[in-house]
Amino acid sequence: MKDQLAQKLAAARRVLTLLALAAAVGVASGVLTAVFGHGVLAVTTLRERWPLLLLLLPAGGALICAVYARWGGECGRGMALVFDTAAGRRPDVPARLIPLAVGATWLGHLLGASVGREGVAVQIAAAGASCLTPALRTPADKRRLLTAGVAAGFAGLFRTPLAAAFFALELFHCGVAQYDALLPALAAALTASGVSGALGVSPATAVLGAAAPAFTVEGLIALTLLGAACGLAGRLFVGLLHGLKDRFGRWMPNAYQRIVLVGALVALFGLATGSRYNGLSEGLSAAALAGGSLYAWDWLAKLCLTAVCLAAGFQGGEVAPLFTIGACLGAVLAAPLGLPVPLAAALGYAAVFAAGTNTLVSPILVGLELFGGEYFGGLCLVCALAYVCNGGHSIYPQRPLGQVD
Repeated sequence: MKDQLAQKLAAARRVLTLLALAAAVGVASGVLTAVFGHGVLAVTTLRERWPLLLLLLPAGGALICAVYARWGGECGRGMALVFDTAAGRRPDVPARLIPLAVGATWLGHLLGASVGREGVAVQIAAAGASCLTPALRTPADKRRLLTAGVAAGFAGLFRTPLAAAFFALELFHCGVAQYDALLPALAAALTASGVSGALGVSPATAVLGAAAPAFTVEGLIALTLLGAACGLAGRLFVGLLHGLKDRFGRWMPNAYQRIVLVGALVALFGLATGSRYNGLSEGLSAAALAGGSLYAWDWLAKLCLTAVCLAAGFQGGEVAPLFTIGACLGAVLAAPLGLPVPLAAALGYAAVFAAGTNTLVSPILVGLELFGGEYFGGLCLVCALAYVCNGGHSIYPQRPLGQVD
């Protein structure tokens, strides 16, 4: 009897320790992501004020390459380090990744690289979580705390804590959600979202002003086609991103040559298009969600430019571009499908995220947290179809179904 009580007390202490550390990760991540997010917006404002900064993008790319070559070590692998740590193939995510990734992303956005930001937010939060894993005894608890760090990074940046928690649970394995990390992930995500909110980070909520989709025959056909299109767009992005990384490495093995050449081409393209697709391109998604006018090719141009920049070695993320690609694609398909533009844009916003990351619950929750619960049915259907049509591909190095650590 005493042994059983001692075991229960030890288990309770272990859970409480894990939750306390997850909350600490949330606090640190909330501060870091707030500073990082505000920095991205500040340098974006500077670039929009002085568009000729685009001409410095090749030199900025060379500087990023030189800094990573001198001090980065393995940090250039980015999210792959987080996956290796979660799988137990390495002890931690190095702390020096934080200043390197933040500085490189700020510089990229200042000079007009078409990249996102969530990848860096997740990496710096995971690095922060790694600093606390020595306080835990078991590899399983260390993995749970790292998962909590991923949730905290996503939540601190986007202010969608429920989506962030489930994103972390779904991230590491194709078709598997690791629910044993749910409580620490929620604790970290809610804390990070609250802290970053107190520091001025606002979620990208939008009032769509459109009725929820009707589940008539015509409505179901329209939603089915939209989901399939979003799934194929996500798969195209994944295939192009990984394909370009492979081909760039073979065609231009010199990293400096690769990033300078791509930087020059992206700068020229940006000057020719008025920087429409450079940086976060949040104006495109805002216009789509507001029912504004867009070019039919906006989604494809953003998709290609982002894949090229990330494959060349510019630092950033893929999720924010996926949101923009999905919103633009949904807005373009709205009229042919007979859907309101803001509604189709919101559904596409979540569904291309589902297809690109090969996750399902998190994209639905993103849509609910940003656009409202009345769109739950449409979000479920469109995101599920996009997830299926993606065919199990992901921007991340997910492990196959059944290979759970």
